[in-house]
Amino acid sequence: MTRVLAASRIATLLGSFDRDPAYKGLAEGLRVLITDGRVPVGARLPSERELTEAVAVSRTTVTRAYAELRDHGFLVSRQGSGSVASLPANRGHLVDHVLHPGTLDEGQIDLTVAAPAPGPGVLAAYERATEQLPAYLAGSGYFPCGLRVFREAVAATYDARGLPTDPEQIMVVPGAQAGVAITARALLSIGDRALVESPTYPNAIATLTHSGARLVGVDVPPDAAARTPDVDGLVTTLGQVAPRVAYLIPDFHNPTGALMTDEHRVQVARALKRTRTTAIVDESMVALALDGQQMPAPFASYSPTAISVGSLSKPFWGGLRLGWLRLPHDRLDAFFRARLSLDLGCPVLEQLVGVNLLEDSEHLLEHRRAQLRTSRDGALRAVATHLPEWQVARPSGGLNLWCELPRALSSALVPHAVGHGVRLAPGPAFAPEGGLDRFVRIPYTQPHHVLTEAIARLADAWREAIGDPGQRQSGTPTLVA
Repeated sequence: MTRVLAASRIATLLGSFDRDPAYKGLAEGLRVLITDGRVPVGARLPSERELTEAVAVSRTTVTRAYAELRDHGFLVSRQGSGSVASLPANRGHLVDHVLHPGTLDEGQIDLTVAAPAPGPGVLAAYERATEQLPAYLAGSGYFPCGLRVFREAVAATYDARGLPTDPEQIMVVPGAQAGVAITARALLSIGDRALVESPTYPNAIATLTHSGARLVGVDVPPDAAARTPDVDGLVTTLGQVAPRVAYLIPDFHNPTGALMTDEHRVQVARALKRTRTTAIVDESMVALALDGQQMPAPFASYSPTAISVGSLSKPFWGGLRLGWLRLPHDRLDAFFRARLSLDLGCPVLEQLVGVNLLEDSEHLLEHRRAQLRTSRDGALRAVATHLPEWQVARPSGGLNLWCELPRALSSALVPHAVGHGVRLAPGPAFAPEGGLDRFVRIPYTQPHHVLTEAIARLADAWREAIGDPGQRQSGTPTLVA
């Protein structure tokens, strides 16, 4: 199914544009929308007549603007589909979204990894778990759904958030990404449509793509002032596409940091119910509210069919590789069968570690949040000092800054950044259908002085990139989270 963008929507996204000459300004405005991903690749633009009325220009202006875009590869004409958004070669191209392990050279700073070092309490939790392990050594060690004690601890976290949860609804998995993979295996067949936000978590893009699903990206831009996502496009696209699943990150979205309000959750949940779409809700960041704000109710409170995915990686330590799925009761058997086709369970020791961390979570998480607040604020100051032309909203939680560049050069910036000892993920890595080359993600998971140094180096790399006539494109970046 070809998505259709209404002329009124295009007019809203365009806003004002240079009208001297008008066709050039309109073409440039549309080009920016396509390279940013706000007009997704493959979406059908309005007819010339419809856009003429919506943006108050002449028919000739729209005709010439469309011709300009076709000449440069940003628009293609398909029989029966009208004018369809496209990207020319090497402009905001899709990159490989899977993890490529590598080592850092001496002095390099890695900004591709949005995962903090372990905080205090992790080693102590391992020590306590080692003492508890002998009680489990008499059995086979296989617990496909997880240790009962850990499932109870996870269920209690949902109870505390206002979502009553039976421990039987919890399936323990080796990290959030594994949870998404199990969900894809349980719910998707080859060719099913899967809606994802754009931008979104790169490894979720890879996981859903490898399941055989047809990804449909939808622009969900955060409101810079309110730091909440604009869900109107999401609701509209759900109605147009009626996907089998929708992968959503409502809590401190990765990478934008946006937090979906209760009102928006209700709105999206109603759209999901109308289209019979199952939400895969990634809650990896939910514990990382940095400004003391009251959190919205869990998304599954509004959408009972939702599959909630959680993890200990972001709040505690990625090395645990421990996460979970919260499942509706009527999905338990299907997910159990899907799980057994992938693995037979998670390590017992790590689950005991998880129990100890969750029991002491209030104290440990406050320490983690304090660290992240300091790093976030230091990174924001460094961007304002060294890269004042970059635009970035202050996120109220999560792990990332989502920076908008004045020009679509993030792919070209990456190799220059490597030359200055900084690894960086370009915007297209977060784009399910290409685009977003005016954006980069900067995780604030390292100490603030390290981030300040990294951003100062990025400023030097940026000056090189904007003066590089070749605009070198990057290779595949190393992406973890």
